Amino acid sequence: MIEQLRNCFLFSGLDESQLGRVARNAVRVRLNEGDALFQQGDPAARFYLATVGQIKLFRLSPAGNEKVIDIVTPGHTFGEALMFLETPHFPVGAEALQLSEVISIDAADFADMLKGSVETCFVMMGDMSQRLRGKLREIDELSLHSATCRVAAYLVMHAPPEADVFELPVAKQILASRLSVKPETFSRIIKNLSRSGVIKVVGSRVTILDREALNAAAEICVVSPQDY
Repeated sequence: MIEQLRNCFLFSGLDESQLGRVARNAVRVRLNEGDALFQQGDPAARFYLATVGQIKLFRLSPAGNEKVIDIVTPGHTFGEALMFLETPHFPVGAEALQLSEVISIDAADFADMLKGSVETCFVMMGDMSQRLRGKLREIDELSLHSATCRVAAYLVMHAPPEADVFELPVAKQILASRLSVKPETFSRIIKNLSRSGVIKVVGSRVTILDREALNAAAEICVVSPQDY
């Protein structure tokens, strides 16, 4: 566990004794596909480091509609900013999209330890600032760019530079929610791009047939892979 913590950006400034302290108060949690890690509104006494699989963070509207906020992949933490609130509660729910594992970390103990680790405080502030910039960029994309632009930009950023064939990392309906696009709109955009000879989609496999045209469809909408 200590090695996994050490390799995470958030814990990179901790010394061996501090890493040992975090590990002693940490617990591994294994989740099957569809298992809930926590519900929206639950007390946030712990935060998490994803080590295996994918964790969906989502919000539910009063009517029960789901909006995917983030897809957390191995090596990334989530929920840590809540430790600075007096009575923290999770503003989102968390659910495993596949067989997954997280390291559950005692938030109160970690916050207490931060008092003796200025370097880690700055690392955490830098991480949260980066995430804030990502969310501000996402707001710009939602208000300034079309749904086609957002979908095309996602495909551009997730396509490997050395190959034109890749797998979508999550189910299409989840990806649509993450991009704030209705599932039927997402399907229509994919069909339009396919009919235009820009891409070919079979199941979750995407083949880019015309990268220049896909880049043009993405326009100036730039999406960072780590935001998804």
